Amino acid sequence: MALGGLGSAADPLALAGTVTQMAEFIAPAQWQAIELVSDLHLCESTPRTFEAFAAYLAGTDADAVFILGDLFEVWVGDDQCTRPFERAIADTLKAHTQRRWLGFMHGNRDFLAGRAFAQAAGLHLLADPTCLSAFGARWLLTHGDALCLKDTAYQRFRAQVRSARWQEDFLSRPFDERWSIASGIRSQSRARKSAAPDPQLWADVDRDAGVSWLAQARASTLIHGHTHRPGDEVWGEGRSRSVLSDWDLDHAPCRAEVLRLDVHGLSRRAPSFALAGSTGLPAEEA
Repeated sequence: MALGGLGSAADPLALAGTVTQMAEFIAPAQWQAIELVSDLHLCESTPRTFEAFAAYLAGTDADAVFILGDLFEVWVGDDQCTRPFERAIADTLKAHTQRRWLGFMHGNRDFLAGRAFAQAAGLHLLADPTCLSAFGARWLLTHGDALCLKDTAYQRFRAQVRSARWQEDFLSRPFDERWSIASGIRSQSRARKSAAPDPQLWADVDRDAGVSWLAQARASTLIHGHTHRPGDEVWGEGRSRSVLSDWDLDHAPCRAEVLRLDVHGLSRRAPSFALAGSTGLPAEEA
């Protein structure tokens, strides 16, 4: 679906993968553990995933949870929070803010989530990227889409829709029109992915750009989501990256995973209390 007339960015690829200012978050000294999740893609057709996420929030002992983008499958403006499903998510998040700090970084699906939604959900907005200083180390956090430089069509699209002009024009339109446009974009995205159904064939984070970001942040580990390819990779010279899992408890094979940071470093965990009883999950993991 063409988006002509909604604004465009000049030379978007010349700016792709660059960051002019590196935000920094210093964790309070009393925090004992931080957990990170991303790519839940919550929508009305994934009720089990939402239930699992709510169970995870209720069960984790982490002092803070950082959501690194794509909490929602689609977000077309903060008035979406008036719908029952999205309101239930906001209320669930808000209910847990008395027990732990919740941070949210925009993803490629929910980059239009604004301060009204953040306030309703009790979320602290995080810049992309953000350097997290915690437990004697520095970790660079990003959703990841800005570093997928080989996907030039997406980078052009990203530059367009992240511009203030495009967003002002888009958000001025009626909700139903915005929803229709977003549905068209999602259909295009699904068509592209159906041509390469294996996530291993999708564009990945550019290693050189990632290393450059790490050097700028004076960090050793890049943590990101977006690619749906969870794992850890050594980049050499003391640098590495850790990729978050997406969440899906409504379709087999079920998956949900968190990364945990504490004084012992980084560990990868499946939240068993969130996964219990999910179809397609091996019994030993439930």
